[in-house]
Amino acid sequence: MSKGKACRECRRVIEEGDKCPNCGSNSFTTFWRGYVVITDPEKSEIAKKMGITTTGKHALRLSR
Repeated sequence: MSKGKACRECRRVIEEGDKCPNCGSNSFTTFWRGYVVITDPEKSEIAKKMGITTTGKHALRLSR
């Protein structure tokens, strides 16, 4: 299993805390698979396809 938890709203992966620093949500899941690290969302085709506008680690697939 992957370390950390993923926000159900924006898929941002965080290691600690109860509030997503990206979107402010407090709805998380520890059941996620794969991740992508976005360093430049404006130039990243993956970020554009996933709708990611901020830098950081984002889960590719959420479960439950």
